Amino acid sequence: MIRVAVLGAGQWGPNLIRNFDNHEGSEVTWVVDRDAERLAQVRSRFPTVRTATEPGPAIEDDTVAAVVVSTPTTTHYALARAALERGKHVLVEKPLTRSAAQAAELCALAERVGRVLMVSHVFIYNLGIQSVKQYIDRGDLGRVYYVSMVRTNLGPIRTDVNAAWDLASHDISIVNYWLRSSPTRVTAAGGAWINAGIEDAVFATLRYPGDVLVNLHASWLNPRKAREITVVGERRMLTFDDMNLSEPVRIYDKRVAETFTPPTYVDSFASFRASVREGDIVIPKVPPGEPLRNECNHFLDCILSGAACLSGGREGLEVVRALEAIERSLRGERDEPVQS
Repeated sequence: MIRVAVLGAGQWGPNLIRNFDNHEGSEVTWVVDRDAERLAQVRSRFPTVRTATEPGPAIEDDTVAAVVVSTPTTTHYALARAALERGKHVLVEKPLTRSAAQAAELCALAERVGRVLMVSHVFIYNLGIQSVKQYIDRGDLGRVYYVSMVRTNLGPIRTDVNAAWDLASHDISIVNYWLRSSPTRVTAAGGAWINAGIEDAVFATLRYPGDVLVNLHASWLNPRKAREITVVGERRMLTFDDMNLSEPVRIYDKRVAETFTPPTYVDSFASFRASVREGDIVIPKVPPGEPLRNECNHFLDCILSGAACLSGGREGLEVVRALEAIERSLRGERDEPVQS
């Protein structure tokens, strides 16, 4: 039985508590939050769980094998470091840290003490996202030209990090997972209207190896909730809509024809369309499942087996490096290399 301490019982914390406490191989023994009223609600649901307003007692408990950090981004580094130094396995909410230097230090520490360091890039554990990766890996789409990603909603508005760190971190982790690589250059622009210096909307273009272009639109100041991705390949095109629970993935047999002889003089719509191939739209069946449950199960499996995590510390570090490049571009309004 893997005993787990959950640090943070706010917006996402209760879901983590539920998943780890419901698993047959783990139990939540500590919940830490600075809100006493929130802790009272936890105790009413989980009477045997010990609670505290400070993380020290939970991290120092020798019976605790794993610590889950679900707190504001600026606190991730200190809490994860303290847990690793006490020999705990650690799952950290995205993004891993506020800087690449901190993330690299945590990765080195986890390797040195021989403990699992995993980042909660939860979309990687979405069965629809995993299905798309299979299509890309098999070459069904052909060479990937570009990826367009939209992640918007009205709120929640944060004051610790901007929309890129909060929202685009999801999309960067997805593309890194799909392409098995990290971006090399970034250009970004954004606007801060609600809180000075904290961008509410960010538009970023990332360049990946193989001349793959990725465009991100992340905003918590938008009237419509959208979680949409379009992948354009040389042979087929694909869309992923996380808001469509029954049919999240669609594959379009559409492309520019590989060979065609253009007419000498184009003066009709039919002639104009001669270079475009349009085939069927395939809607594959994606099994239902809760991505967070898949993620929590994977974390426990990695602790038991010693296997590498899909979203381990190194993967989290690459996402933080890209986010830092976005932030540098936002501040300097220029094209920025992603530093390695």
